[in-house]
Amino acid sequence: MEWLRRLMMPAQGSEFAKEIDNMYMGLFWLSVVLFLMIAIPTVYFAWRYRYRPGRVTPHNTHNTTLEITWTVLPLLLCVAIFFWGLKGWMEYAVAPGEAMEVQITAKKWLWQFEYPDGSRTINDLHVPINKPVKFIMTSEDVIHDFFVPDMRVKHDIIPGRYTEVWFNPTVHGQHVITCAEYCGKGHSDMHAVLTVDNDAEFAKFLETGGTEWEDYFNGKDPKKTPADWGKVQYETKGCNSCHTIDGSKSKGPTWKGIYGHMVELNNGTSVLVDDDYLRESMLYPNAKVVKGFEPIMPTFQGLLKENQIKGLQAFIKSLQ
Repeated sequence: MEWLRRLMMPAQGSEFAKEIDNMYMGLFWLSVVLFLMIAIPTVYFAWRYRYRPGRVTPHNTHNTTLEITWTVLPLLLCVAIFFWGLKGWMEYAVAPGEAMEVQITAKKWLWQFEYPDGSRTINDLHVPINKPVKFIMTSEDVIHDFFVPDMRVKHDIIPGRYTEVWFNPTVHGQHVITCAEYCGKGHSDMHAVLTVDNDAEFAKFLETGGTEWEDYFNGKDPKKTPADWGKVQYETKGCNSCHTIDGSKSKGPTWKGIYGHMVELNNGTSVLVDDDYLRESMLYPNAKVVKGFEPIMPTFQGLLKENQIKGLQAFIKSLQ
C-alpha cells in the first residue's frame, strides 16, 4: 500500500523517515484490523440478538478460554510493539561519531544555524547528502520545537539547556523546517528551509561563510549594514580580546580612528591604514607590526571568509 503511505505521509527525506513510516503504517493497519475485529461482530451480534417479543436471551456467565485469549494476545502484542519502538529509539538516540555538528539557536521568531567552521545562517540550513548530521540545540527565550517533517525529526528546544537530534539526509533538494511548539505571536512565521546539497554544492556553500551576511550587504534592511556585520565578527571572532573600539589601550592597537591615517611600525617605517593594510594584518599579522606592540596576533588565514573581512573593514572605517 505504498500509494496510501504517500497519500498520508510527507516525502521520506532520511533513513530515519523510512523506519518511522514502517512503524506508523504497521500500527495503522493493526488498528484497522482490530477495529474491524471488534466493529463487525458488534454490528452482527446487535442484529442477531435484537429484541424479539417472546424470546428469552440465554444467560451466559463467562468463557474462560475467550477471556484468557483476549487478555494474553493483546498483552503480547503490546510487548512486541514496545520492543519494536525501543529498537528504533536506540538506533537513533545517539548520533554516529562521524556526524557533522550544527549548532541551532532558536529565538523569537527565527532559526540561527552555526557550522563547524563558524559559518552562520538565518532560517537557511544546508547539510551534505548521505552524511549524518547532529544538531545541538538551545533557545534564547522560550520553548521552541525543531520539526522537519520530511526527516521525521521533532524535538523540543529548551532555554538554558542543550538538546540533540540527528538524521542522515538521503533526498537532494529543499525541505521545510518549522516550529512545532507555540512560542508567541510570530510562531506561525517561524519557518526555515533545509537544503540537502551534494558534496560540491555544500563545499561551495561553506566557502561563502553561510548566507546570514547577505542581509548586511544587500541594502534591504537599513538596520543592517556591512559595518554591523563587521561588529558581529569583532565580537564572535575574538577581536575584542585584543583590540578596543573606544581608543583605550590593550594588547593590540585600538581600532578607533585609525582608518585613513598613517601608523608607525616597529621597523621605523610608516604605513597608511587602508583596506589592503587591514586585510594583510588579518591574514599576515606579523608582516607589519605597529610600534609599541608585540607580534602576538595569530593569523586568521583560513578562518575569515571574504565577506567577514569586508565586514571588519567596514566596521573599522565606521570607528571615526
